[in-house]
Amino acid sequence: MFSLRLVALQRLAAWNLLLGLPLLAAAAAPQAPRATVSSGVLEGELDAASGVRSFKGIPYAQPPLGELRWKAPQPPDSWQGVRPARKFGPRAMQRPVFSDMVFRSNGVSEDCLYLNVWTPAHAPGRQLPVLVYFYGGGFTAGDGSEPRYDGASMAHQGMVAVTVNYRLNVFGFLSHPELTAESPRHASGNYGLMDQAAALRWVQANIAAFGGDPARVTIAGESAGSYSVSAQMISPLAQGTFARAIGESGALTSLMPPATLAQAEQAGQRFAALVGAADLAALRAMPASELLDATAKPEAPGFDAIIDGWVVADHPATLFASGRQAQVPSLAGWNSLESGPGSLLGDLPATAENLAKVVHQHITDEALAKRLLDAYAVPDSDPLRMATDMAGDVFIGYSTWRWIDLHARSSGQPVYRYLYVQPRPASVRGDIPAARGATHSAEIEYALGNLALNPVYAWTANDRSASRLMQQYFVNFIRTGNPNGAGLPQWPVVGQGDSAQVMQLGPQAKLAPVRDRARYEALEQAVKRPAGTSAAAAD
Repeated sequence: MFSLRLVALQRLAAWNLLLGLPLLAAAAAPQAPRATVSSGVLEGELDAASGVRSFKGIPYAQPPLGELRWKAPQPPDSWQGVRPARKFGPRAMQRPVFSDMVFRSNGVSEDCLYLNVWTPAHAPGRQLPVLVYFYGGGFTAGDGSEPRYDGASMAHQGMVAVTVNYRLNVFGFLSHPELTAESPRHASGNYGLMDQAAALRWVQANIAAFGGDPARVTIAGESAGSYSVSAQMISPLAQGTFARAIGESGALTSLMPPATLAQAEQAGQRFAALVGAADLAALRAMPASELLDATAKPEAPGFDAIIDGWVVADHPATLFASGRQAQVPSLAGWNSLESGPGSLLGDLPATAENLAKVVHQHITDEALAKRLLDAYAVPDSDPLRMATDMAGDVFIGYSTWRWIDLHARSSGQPVYRYLYVQPRPASVRGDIPAARGATHSAEIEYALGNLALNPVYAWTANDRSASRLMQQYFVNFIRTGNPNGAGLPQWPVVGQGDSAQVMQLGPQAKLAPVRDRARYEALEQAVKRPAGTSAAAAD
């Protein structure tokens, strides 16, 4: 049989040669997938093994160069012919500040407003749910090309996945009186948030070309990406562009409220003086690399999301408390070890005496300090645990809790809260020990099904179980607005049934008692600060 088939193929090849036809004895290579969007035709890639199509480096806005530096993103230009979409676009201007970031993009550039799409094969016309993911990095670093955010695994679950690049640091969040004066909205700063909103509008207009349903968009993100989700929920620019929201560790409803526009303008003037720019024209004329280098100077101000009166119209907690946010279901939570005791105690050992000393240094009211210490002594008074919990709460736990609590109270929408508890294992090379708990940002690969794309850690069966569980809850929520589904432990809505429970996510999912409200209410009373620098500067 084999020899007869070989002879037949040889005869076919001979006839092809005689007729001047190409030598095609086997099936032709699969055709590269194409999609037509508002700016033109894109040609992406097909992963034959997984059946996932990807389109990378899609411009959703014009490059913010020259006079467009520090302006709202403008609609992208159209192109003729077919545009290749097989490579990630450049990442936003940033310094290498986080050692765990791995990029597949080719360098940094101000020309960074690109997004990436992963979609199942044969998706056109299917009206699939859509996930739009914003990366973390403290609004100073990050990129949609990072393997931990890769959308292929989520696309394999039957959805369209999108990652979005947005402007960072001084390029994304500079305020200045001249910028405010030239703005039709009399606001400046928050350009990175404007980029995200522009990407969401692009998704509304174009995601159907990839098989996505614009009415079933879920926005999600971790750390600064989670802050971004909370910001888009209260921003008029993103109104009507998404139907659900997922937040992983962080929100603008923090103990340290965002700066006001006036405060941010003053910081922008200090930065201009630092780089020797007499006016806005001089700032726009400076090389991007020079501006970026200046942000590393100790005297340089930080740049972050602010209350500009437009993108963020008021204090985020006020907006959420009054129900002026997007009225959508949400799923949010944080990790069991967001920060270590050293961020609170410094080099001091974790003893009851040292913890009390540090608390009293920051809180001079004796009654408030005692109330805070007592709240963290529940369910036990181990000083190491108390210091660890307090450090994580001040860093990011409180802001996420406050966001969840306010949205559940004012939206009338279902809200689901989690605590992620699976620690990363030791590294493959043995140079990184297993973590004591779920550290900040550790859940990303688990939630998005990308353990295999992170070769640093020696993943175990427990890690793979935790990833399957968390990803399935996320997938269900993205599909329906409810994480529950067949074969999964029931996850109750916050405020319904036994509201004093939180879903702990690890190799198994289980409900656990909530004992932290007293902690957060004590923190609110003890740490009353005027609007200032946001606490969003976190990976």
